[in-house]
Amino acid sequence: MVRCFLIHTVCPVSALGPAESRVLYSRVFGPDEGVLSEQNRELSPERRRLLQKEKVSVVARQVRSSVSLSREASGRPLVETVPGEEALALQEADSGVVRLRAGDPFHEEMSALWLGVQSVGFTLVCEPHENLLLAEGTLRNLTKHCLEHLHMLGQGSEVLLRSHRVDALLSRLLPHGQLLFLNHRFAQSLEKEVVAYMAK
Repeated sequence: MVRCFLIHTVCPVSALGPAESRVLYSRVFGPDEGVLSEQNRELSPERRRLLQKEKVSVVARQVRSSVSLSREASGRPLVETVPGEEALALQEADSGVVRLRAGDPFHEEMSALWLGVQSVGFTLVCEPHENLLLAEGTLRNLTKHCLEHLHMLGQGSEVLLRSHRVDALLSRLLPHGQLLFLNHRFAQSLEKEVVAYMAK
């Protein structure tokens, strides 16, 4: 099962410190760990929400660090693309996997798959037994739709204003955090449904 999906910054933002990452969107799937753990059961819902927000921020910082290291190691210059070149940007995207140890930030060990498209990172946090190839395909598909329909390569990205569209994408491509095995015909049908919804 996928525990969460994040869209966050992976390059320095003027309002943040050099190692910080701003979370633009996050969606957590599955049961709230705060309710399940003995020590957090007494906390108020607001306090549990803040703890969950901090966990998401920890993942975003770790992925940002991994993206930076990957980009430095590759030595490739970051090529800026413009709106309309989403397919090229996705093809040139950096990608990787970060192992999240138990307790840092989740109670169990997790894997965080990420794609770094220019200054934006897309991350899926999966349980350790998940099929990582299937998760990567799902992440690339989600990223493609976000880039194309939310205009994330240009100025004034709409991801903050149109989070309901990301929610709709997730409900179709990653229902309740479950990765879908798709045959070609079903994938095309799902693609048409997503495009029709995003055109509204």
